[in-house]
Amino acid sequence: MHHRTSRLRALRDSRLRSAGVAGLAAILLLGLPGSITLAADAGGTATGPSKDHGKDLSQEELQPILVTGSLIPQVVEQTATPVTVISAMDIQTKGFATVADALQHSSFATGAVQGPQFSNGFTPGAQTLSLFGLSPSYTKYLIDGRPIADYPALYNGTDIITSITGIPTQLVDHIDVLPGGQSSIYGSDAIAGVVNIVLLKHVKGPEIDARYGWTKGGGGTERRIGLIDEFHLHGIDLLAGGQYERTDPVWGFQRPLTNQFFSGGGAASPAIAERDWLVYGLFGQPNGDLYYMNDPAQCANVANQFGGSVGLRTRAARGQYCGTFRSGWFTINNGTEATQGFLRASDDLNDHVKLFSDLLVDHDVTRYNPGTAFFSTADNSSGPYNYFYDPNYPNDLLNLQQIYSPEEAGNVRGQDDKNTMNSVRATVGARGALGSPDWQYTLDFTYTENRLTEATHLAFTNAINQFYAPIFGPNLGPDPIFGSQPTYTVNYGAFFQPITPAQYASFTGYADSYSRTEDSLARAQLTNSSLFRLPGGDAGMALLFEGGGQGWNYAPDPRYLNGGAYLYTATAGSGHRSRYAGTFELRLPVMKMVTLDLSNRFDDYRVSGQSVSKDTYNLSVEFRPLRTLLLRGRYGTAFKAPTLSDEFQGTSGFFQSVTDYYTCTKEGYNPANPANISQCPQANQSVFGTTSGNPSLQPITAKVDDVGIVWSPVPQSSFGVDFLHWHITNEVQQQDSDQLLRTDSACLLGQLDPTSPTCVQAIAQVTRDSNGLITQISTPKINIAEETLNVLVFNFDYVLDAGASGTFTFSGAYSDLLKHSQVNFPGDAPIDLINNPFYSTDFRTKENLSVDWKFHRFGATVYAEGYGQTPNYIAQQTVVGYGAPGAGRVSAWTIANLSARYEVLPGLQISANINNLFDRMPPTDNTQPGYTNQPFNLFNYNNYGREYFVEANYKFGR
Repeated sequence: MHHRTSRLRALRDSRLRSAGVAGLAAILLLGLPGSITLAADAGGTATGPSKDHGKDLSQEELQPILVTGSLIPQVVEQTATPVTVISAMDIQTKGFATVADALQHSSFATGAVQGPQFSNGFTPGAQTLSLFGLSPSYTKYLIDGRPIADYPALYNGTDIITSITGIPTQLVDHIDVLPGGQSSIYGSDAIAGVVNIVLLKHVKGPEIDARYGWTKGGGGTERRIGLIDEFHLHGIDLLAGGQYERTDPVWGFQRPLTNQFFSGGGAASPAIAERDWLVYGLFGQPNGDLYYMNDPAQCANVANQFGGSVGLRTRAARGQYCGTFRSGWFTINNGTEATQGFLRASDDLNDHVKLFSDLLVDHDVTRYNPGTAFFSTADNSSGPYNYFYDPNYPNDLLNLQQIYSPEEAGNVRGQDDKNTMNSVRATVGARGALGSPDWQYTLDFTYTENRLTEATHLAFTNAINQFYAPIFGPNLGPDPIFGSQPTYTVNYGAFFQPITPAQYASFTGYADSYSRTEDSLARAQLTNSSLFRLPGGDAGMALLFEGGGQGWNYAPDPRYLNGGAYLYTATAGSGHRSRYAGTFELRLPVMKMVTLDLSNRFDDYRVSGQSVSKDTYNLSVEFRPLRTLLLRGRYGTAFKAPTLSDEFQGTSGFFQSVTDYYTCTKEGYNPANPANISQCPQANQSVFGTTSGNPSLQPITAKVDDVGIVWSPVPQSSFGVDFLHWHITNEVQQQDSDQLLRTDSACLLGQLDPTSPTCVQAIAQVTRDSNGLITQISTPKINIAEETLNVLVFNFDYVLDAGASGTFTFSGAYSDLLKHSQVNFPGDAPIDLINNPFYSTDFRTKENLSVDWKFHRFGATVYAEGYGQTPNYIAQQTVVGYGAPGAGRVSAWTIANLSARYEVLPGLQISANINNLFDRMPPTDNTQPGYTNQPFNLFNYNNYGREYFVEANYKFGR
């Protein structure tokens, strides 16, 4: 149980501590670059008790504390809400580097998410997770029971999420993860669950921690140092700390799976060299898509590019071009440099008033690199070249493409994209007794602000077009085929020449976008843990009233909006709203064996003169027929209000490489055969798309229930099984472009009923010209009809006292998605997201197991994670899923971590970790196409390989 250190003890301890250490902590905190944050101690907010299975204490002997999932302090560790606790020791011994790392490795995190490996994504600098395959935005994140502000940039270009970064690892006491709907306590977003990061409230003296890490394959070198101290100054208790961390990026060329184009498909899907210098003919053969080799030097002038690997390449049924089989000039894990500081202050004025405040600041710079720029006339449809006509190639329209080599770009590592985040989180408040000690109040105000600057290295439209103008020469007029395309006589000998780094720099540079989110929240809470006596014990009650505002602003570089950024677009938007909520919770131990808990909350959001409100409730039952057995169940509702981007996002345009499955299928290509469909002229073509906010969106709503059992058959043991169910309606999401075009094809071909709601909608969102070719797609935000999810989770803990051999702790967790279905539009048949890989590639099962051994001053931990099977590439390509020829699943993936620690001197502990002990790479998927340079699902797996860490921690004066 966490308790407040008395003034006498704090004063006594402060005299024993070095003023230099305390001063250093203050200097580190106050000298941080960027914004400043305050956060508050709500008087035991959301702190969980330490496990003590061996003691036989009655509830009357324990003092009530506040646990995550309830507003009422209570004396039992296990309640009707299943809670998984990740302790600070877990983070250290199991090989987790950050809070995000620990959460992403939990058994609950089964869903695929965009992360650092997707360096071409919208938010590679953010860290998030998907609980049980639900949207990342469906999880509520808290620090000490108070919400974390949103990440300013839009996840996948459309959605607002929370990024779980900027939290110093050394200051974390533990992390609580609550699966299932929790809106009746925590409000909007708490559909999939709640994550509460509980920070340290006290330390016994100054602590310093240093960590260094590296990887087997190169890159990813980590350096981290942290300092924390608690002291007493002019009658005020102070806890101060800071952390600095720097990690190098990992590049694709540093790993075997990503340093070349995939050749594991064999003869059916051989490796295809990158098309680095290409002349592409749209109608050059009966089926189109012909490569013209019109380089007089036959690639000799560019052979020294890409590390001397460029050569004359031939692609079956297409033709020749200049390209390389090498790859990897992009990052697969970010480089980061982060500085955080923390300050907590508290002062007991008297028995009725205790003042507190917290301050958390973060300055975080994330670097990543999606690769060099590239030039493509057809992709810039509004430019001077587009598909053009060359009189030397009659009856065809051409497209020139060049992917710039690292030698042409010069210092590729110096051209990283850079995201700079400055965050501030501040809380001030008071708490204490209101008259009787049974009545406790808390008044606090929290303000959080995130400011993000995104510096993106790219080509500029006018500059790159002007650079190629001498090669193209003058526009000779409209083409004779359609009369709408320009005509050029190109100097191909000049095109097939490498450029210099100075020339590359003449048309490239940085575009800077700025975004910001803010969140203010005032709360007043009143609780009574002994409201009146019932046969099972004291009834408890809590009232909570809160109000505040939320703001979001995204201002992209103007060149994204006016076409000045070559082949890039962005989304602008801004908005503000106010919100109010009231929560009531009543806990009733009606019998010695039975406890009921009822909570109800009303949320109201005011935006643009309109009100969006929702009432949620939860009823839970705890039944303890035996002291060692708990049966529990809950039923309630949850919701998520439309986000500010849902409501205020402007029209966002984007270019995306998509496949026109309808046209390709009509021309005889097979969408289920990647080698075959890739031959289609309309495969991987660049298409313009749009999405935008929708002020008519309604709240996402959910009905949730779960039942479970917790059993302690022997001392120091706990075994739990819970079944969780969600029925979610009115979901908000942007439609997936590839899925839209597959659905459009299936509808136009009659594979799906063209008159069904899904088909009518899909066909309307794909714009085609008079020749039937796609000119534009629209993927708006919509309210999806419903989603259903059933999950079984299992966890256990067992502590074995082996006497002279030490103490062994066994822990494990397992999640199994029994059902996950979705209905896109009312009247459609449910989509099976587990068994139809066309719609989802999430893991169905995920588990972890750890064994910790403590022997005197030595300790060691073995930790293993298991990931279930996922669909192979072919299975993801058509609506028939696993029914397609060659479709199947890739094998399960298991990785193991090993750590050891030793207390060299009193207070000094050194430790070492090996993550991915056996250097396991993602499971092989030989159905991946030969043109991929990441032959695995990068949203499910990573190929970082083995990592090593050494750490030293010293607690002064122990």
